[in-house]
Amino acid sequence: MAEKGRVDFCTECRKETEYTLQKRNIVKTIKDVEYTFSITVALCNECGGEMSLPGLIDKNIQEVDEQYRAYEGIVSVGDIEKLMKIYKIGKAPLSLALGFGEVTITRYLSGQIPSKEYSDIMKMALSSPTFMKEKLQENKEKIASAAYNKAMDAAVQLETLFSVSDKMLRVIAYVFEKLEEVTPLMLQKLLYFVQGESYVLNGKPMFCENCQAWIHGPVYPEVYYMFSDFKYNPIEDARFAIFEGAQDELTKEEKKVVDLVVNTFGEYGGKVLERITHEETPWKLARKGYTDNIPSHETITMESIENYYTEKNKEYDFTAEDGLKQYIRDILQ
Repeated sequence: MAEKGRVDFCTECRKETEYTLQKRNIVKTIKDVEYTFSITVALCNECGGEMSLPGLIDKNIQEVDEQYRAYEGIVSVGDIEKLMKIYKIGKAPLSLALGFGEVTITRYLSGQIPSKEYSDIMKMALSSPTFMKEKLQENKEKIASAAYNKAMDAAVQLETLFSVSDKMLRVIAYVFEKLEEVTPLMLQKLLYFVQGESYVLNGKPMFCENCQAWIHGPVYPEVYYMFSDFKYNPIEDARFAIFEGAQDELTKEEKKVVDLVVNTFGEYGGKVLERITHEETPWKLARKGYTDNIPSHETITMESIENYYTEKNKEYDFTAEDGLKQYIRDILQ
């Protein structure tokens, strides 16, 4: 990318010149294994030579470190910071709670790369409040009572907050990965469409949770309470680091279902998706006898979702994006 108007001293030209930042691949051998890393270089716009910019070496060291950790599946410094934030715990207490030495987390935050064993423990704590509770209880005597109580309260709250099935968590994580911004309303409708598409592609539901026929369309109550604080705003919270990596547990067939939904229904905002669900039989059946503004907690049965999407598949071919997009256009006419 060109840094137009930015200048620094070029040792070849012997004067200040404008420069351009570009990405370049380098190969490094670490413990007899070759790795390809992407680094940033500054090129003089006049002679084309490399320029040494203040801070660029440090930036590249950080980028190589992050890429190496990604290659090896090692927890990042950012993830360790999230771990401290979501459990409201300091560096030393976290080290002791996880069964490490008292200054271990401090060293990791300073850039030392953890062993795979310790990295996996931190990843488990980040993704599972239940695991974190177990570690806290296991090492309770090593931690000050105030730090223990604060972290345990946070773990209990997270465990309650994320009280959905593993499959639901994986689908939500994959939706978060695929879309830049997701509001609670949008997420609710996408989950409903995923359930319908799962019947079409795989002949079974994606997850075990039932949705209800609320005023604004199908709603999974457990998911609603997870994200209710965000209202109509995009979902963003350090606590949701717990979702990271969960999507990797989905099968290829399951990811295909989510991909189809995201690439079609995911092009619309929550209010438009609400309109679509209001035109569909499963929501209408469950709302029978209720006027528009009367709350309802009636279950939208899985059978009604299966029947509706199976029938519509015959008409539109829901196994393909084009068929789903045509269906959406027809609904919104």
